[in-house]
Amino acid sequence: MTDFVRIPAERVGVLLGKDDATKKKIEKRCNVELVVDHEGEVEIIGDPADVFFVHEIVKAIGRGFSAETALKLLGSDYGLYIIPLKELISSENAITRLKGRVIGEKGKIKAAIEDATDSYVSIYGNTIAIIARIDTMEYAKEAIGMLIDGARHTSVLAYLAKSKRGILESRLKGG
Repeated sequence: MTDFVRIPAERVGVLLGKDDATKKKIEKRCNVELVVDHEGEVEIIGDPADVFFVHEIVKAIGRGFSAETALKLLGSDYGLYIIPLKELISSENAITRLKGRVIGEKGKIKAAIEDATDSYVSIYGNTIAIIARIDTMEYAKEAIGMLIDGARHTSVLAYLAKSKRGILESRLKGG
């Protein structure tokens, strides 16, 4: 099976890695072949299941994640979720303001979301992307959704504190 993914040209270097090390690592670990052009067109060749996972990894790298973080998607308990801001907000100024709200002063809100939900958040271009364990993804999506809807940072931080306790309790119970 062959699949294609387009990533921003400036992210090609991250996908390739120094001396193609990242590309080779993905190919070896996932049993696929990657054909990458410098415009950002990526061809993935391999068995359908392998191609599916690599598609998500390449997409994650294209959305600003490091290759190391994107490779977490190989674990069956991790997922990728991308929020396309242009579909929610029409003005560039509003998108810039929203990205600032999600990051917070000195990265505080983004760090709080990542810490409470055991996730990784990337704000890149006109998207906000999340890599998280399946059991915590909804909490991260909700916190970002609250910010998109205009909730106060204090309300989001309170939600995250409550969520973190719930996640810890669930994991302690083996859930």
